[in-house]
Amino acid sequence: MSIRFCKNSGFTLVRILISLALFTSEICIAQVPTDSTSKDSLLLKQIEEQMQNNNQPPPRQTHSAISTNPDIGVIGDFQGSYISNGKKNFNAYLNETEVSLQAVVDPYIRADFFASFSRDPETGKYGVEIEEGYLTTLSLPARLQLKVGKFKEAVGRINPTHSHALPFIDLPNAYVNYFGDEGLNDEGASLSWLMPNKKFYQELIFQATSGSSESPSFSRGETNRFIYLGHLKNSFTLSDNATLELGLTGISGPNDSSRVTNIAAADLTYKWKPVKMNTYRSFTWQSEFYFSKAKYPVTASKNSFGLYSFIQYQLAKRWFLTGRYDYGQKPFDKTIVEEAYSLTAGWYATEFSKIEFETKTTDDNVQKRYYQAWLRWIFVIGTHGAHQY
Repeated sequence: MSIRFCKNSGFTLVRILISLALFTSEICIAQVPTDSTSKDSLLLKQIEEQMQNNNQPPPRQTHSAISTNPDIGVIGDFQGSYISNGKKNFNAYLNETEVSLQAVVDPYIRADFFASFSRDPETGKYGVEIEEGYLTTLSLPARLQLKVGKFKEAVGRINPTHSHALPFIDLPNAYVNYFGDEGLNDEGASLSWLMPNKKFYQELIFQATSGSSESPSFSRGETNRFIYLGHLKNSFTLSDNATLELGLTGISGPNDSSRVTNIAAADLTYKWKPVKMNTYRSFTWQSEFYFSKAKYPVTASKNSFGLYSFIQYQLAKRWFLTGRYDYGQKPFDKTIVEEAYSLTAGWYATEFSKIEFETKTTDDNVQKRYYQAWLRWIFVIGTHGAHQY
């Protein structure tokens, strides 16, 4: 005779032993009262319940304490490029690595820091800098919010956005002519007010910064004059599928001639994303306009104008096509005019990875037309914060 043990063999063996003990007690002890069987059955039932409870896994412990560790993320930007003029036409490089540290300090403030390990396009060497590092209040009254530190200023739609989140690889000519490759990114304070408008979203922002040292329009002077900026954002819900945003910006600050440069800017953005097909279809039309009036000590004021406009259409779930037009005058000489056309195809694998290919042709009245192309691969590891809408 063979005995086969199953998963609950221990439980079965105990039942057999208890049954044998009960059977033996009935034979050997005749004086047992008639209710002994019920007592033994109750004992058997208690043993069974105890063994079943022992087989169950212990309850999981929950932690109620809030973690004080910051959210950490790393964004890599690999690029390959081509340019038709010059001796070296092709190049490949790690353009930038961005490390972010973000966390809520307490119920009153939040901290955001972004360190950039970027490549100098002229020398090819890498350097590190704090791209942004600021504190933001969370509980000010009257719909106010204060931001203090180093941050991207509220000029239109491109400047507050990190370059890896843009739908094209290079920056528009007019934007670079006025604000440089890094844009307006400076130390200071920003106060925003969410206006009590029940008909549409409206936000007013006032910023004062110490003066950018790399901007073509503004300079960090030796006087106490700061750069002052005001931005009014208006967002309208046209339907369940479409929104329209209009922004107005005014900037005033010292230039490299110890005089003043004033810039007026406007941005217009239309977005269409159908509710039923929002994963596969979308359309965006975005434009920005800049008018600059720079004062210099010798000559009279120099006025200049620039703009860009692009259309992005989502072809499929992961495919996007972006066409852009650039027009820009040089802020120091409006007779130098640049016009450019570009087309970008983007494959967005997930929110953590995308590959883009852009071609561009530029023409001005100083040199002959030239052509450029870029291939960019963006990846994100760790926490990936939401981008500005």
